Amino acid sequence: MEMQERVVIVANRTPAAKSAGGLASGLLDALKRQPSLWFGWSGELREEDSNTVQLFSRNRLTVAAIPLTPDAHNRYYNGFANGVLWPAFHHRLDLMCFSEDDYLGYLEVNQHMAAQLRPLLRERDLIWVHDYHLLPFAGMCRQLGITQRMGFFLHIPFPVPCVAQAIPRIDELLDAMCDYDLLGFQTEDDRSAFVALCRERRPEIRLPTTGVYPIGVDPHELQREAEAAPLVELWPEDDHHIQGILSVDRLDYTKGLPERFKAYALLLEEHPELHGHVQLVQIAPPSRTDVPAYAELRRELTALAGQILGRHGDLEWQPLRYVERQHDRAMLMPLYRQARVGLVTPLKDGMNLVAKEYVAAQDPDDPGVLVLSRFAGAASQLDGALLVNPHDPGEVAEAMRQALSMSREERRARYRRMWEVLCASDINGWRTRYLKDLRAVQGSSEPLATPLSA
Repeated sequence: MEMQERVVIVANRTPAAKSAGGLASGLLDALKRQPSLWFGWSGELREEDSNTVQLFSRNRLTVAAIPLTPDAHNRYYNGFANGVLWPAFHHRLDLMCFSEDDYLGYLEVNQHMAAQLRPLLRERDLIWVHDYHLLPFAGMCRQLGITQRMGFFLHIPFPVPCVAQAIPRIDELLDAMCDYDLLGFQTEDDRSAFVALCRERRPEIRLPTTGVYPIGVDPHELQREAEAAPLVELWPEDDHHIQGILSVDRLDYTKGLPERFKAYALLLEEHPELHGHVQLVQIAPPSRTDVPAYAELRRELTALAGQILGRHGDLEWQPLRYVERQHDRAMLMPLYRQARVGLVTPLKDGMNLVAKEYVAAQDPDDPGVLVLSRFAGAASQLDGALLVNPHDPGEVAEAMRQALSMSREERRARYRRMWEVLCASDINGWRTRYLKDLRAVQGSSEPLATPLSA
């Protein structure tokens, strides 16, 4: 009997045994319905036994998790992946910090992961690799004789060629990426930037098939979660004098948080009639606090928050709540629904699912308004949002004012357009389209048709 196809997910992290977030939350339910394997780093750091593979099952999904040594993780993850690739891919070359040793560590971990995956593979496996931590993974696999069809999806933006060329060892990385059978990107701009860079830097290398697959959410499930009784009521329905503006981000320099606070301060300065009637809630759990750029960002935000509260707040009204604690979806979805404005203004982002989650959470009869950065991938789909340049505080402030005063009729019309997009390109459609195209790849270097956004 012919062995059944199995989808193999390879990512930096495996889902935890009892819970999952991020990428995992969008794939686990579907993967548990078919034979599947999820392979990656367990999150554990060990000086010894780095070759140990921990296996556990969740319905029809098998999770294979490996530990890393502290030194390997530091060089691979903190050093090259997040010290070079993350800032460069988000157009922040000023924050890029390259060392040869970190780059070698990045390659070594990719090679180690390929070697640990190899004995777990079956002949008909379909391998789907995720994100910037694993750009050279296919090259490592091919060197080990792994021939199964292998695709890659980049969750973050791909930089334009004039920026990408500043990344040390970029030619080696491009060569390794071209060992994938299918490269998927969030937007056509990202795909085009990759192709243009390859044609300029590596014209002799045959390009793999490329495609555009904007990642989605499960809008109906998020809507149900948003309808649940809120665990916290920031702006009670029986107290209509405060309109809420909500932002939820990881504390990262790509998210445009200082620029957002400055725009909000300008809104309060130029529109004193809003005093006592509006409140911004910024949820921003810290990350990578040992990295100087992140520590400085945190200090800047704390100072800006203090300035806003000191200048505009009084004993009866706090114009800003700044929260650094992590909150799960059960807490956040009802908060999205309460907020009159969802403020999502990254300086650069691959997609930004917070924007889609905010729309999914809204009451169709009385929805809020999404204010969205033009430089988030979601802007290419959500034309019902008020699109802004996050570098222009006046433009963002005006968009907030417009959102706060927008008629219910216009809010409904904008919401309906975006809801249709969420349903037409949800997380299940994203997964299905990508895997269908990976199965169909015949070695052509032509781009696949861009999925419709509505």
